[in-house]
Amino acid sequence: MEKLQKALQKARESREGQALDARPAVTAARAPVSTEGPWAELAPFTPDPAVLHRHRIFSYIAQKEAAPFDVLRTKVFLAMRQNGWTRLAITSPEQGCGKSTVACNLAFGLSRQTQTRTMLLDLDMRRPGVAALLGCRPQHNMRDMLTGQVSPQDHMLCVNGNLALAMSGGSTADPTDILTARQTGEVLDTLQARYAPHVMIFDLGPMLQTDDARAVLKYVDCALVLAKAEQTRASHLDTCEREVGQLTNVLGVVLNDCRHVEAEADYYYQGEV
Repeated sequence: MEKLQKALQKARESREGQALDARPAVTAARAPVSTEGPWAELAPFTPDPAVLHRHRIFSYIAQKEAAPFDVLRTKVFLAMRQNGWTRLAITSPEQGCGKSTVACNLAFGLSRQTQTRTMLLDLDMRRPGVAALLGCRPQHNMRDMLTGQVSPQDHMLCVNGNLALAMSGGSTADPTDILTARQTGEVLDTLQARYAPHVMIFDLGPMLQTDDARAVLKYVDCALVLAKAEQTRASHLDTCEREVGQLTNVLGVVLNDCRHVEAEADYYYQGEV
């Protein structure tokens, strides 16, 4: 407990003193994934591959459909490691851009890196979508974990020993009060101190439709902004990117649901997976 308290205090001090610009690159080697300790306390969860594929979660294995997400995964991971970042938010100007699908694909893609510990938190509390995409029915909501009604080890599920999932079994009508509470920041710091994930992915609500995402962006190191081809207006994307940039580092903008894929992409996936 004393070690956890020291680690938690160190995480708080680090975040309080952090500026929006990039932190120095991390040179220390990553700790190997261990099946012991706090991760071993999480209940295991094995998603049905058919459900994942039906919901366009392709990156649970290396396959042709996962290639775009794998490219994004590697770009994101290398950029975050270079800057010493751990917490990544994913948001969009409006609903329907596929941010939860991208968040899940990034998380499962990272989980295939055996020396990487990843945590996915569904903080789109008004319309949580991660559990449905993965075919899971959580017993609790994110509200319960963030307010201390249920402990993280009793709420989160673990996939393959290195992917922790914090999902919601139902919606929360007005989560802003919870997301802006000091206790939420403390819970997130505790998760980072106790489980030491290399990457924490936060699936947030849309920026231009609620104020929930703004409440969380102050806790993260960087963010991806999702836009949907033939749906997202350029003016809305510009506004969203600007507002996100006022609160954290914009890692990039991702154009989702783009149908123009080169046929050459099939080349590396013609054999057995």
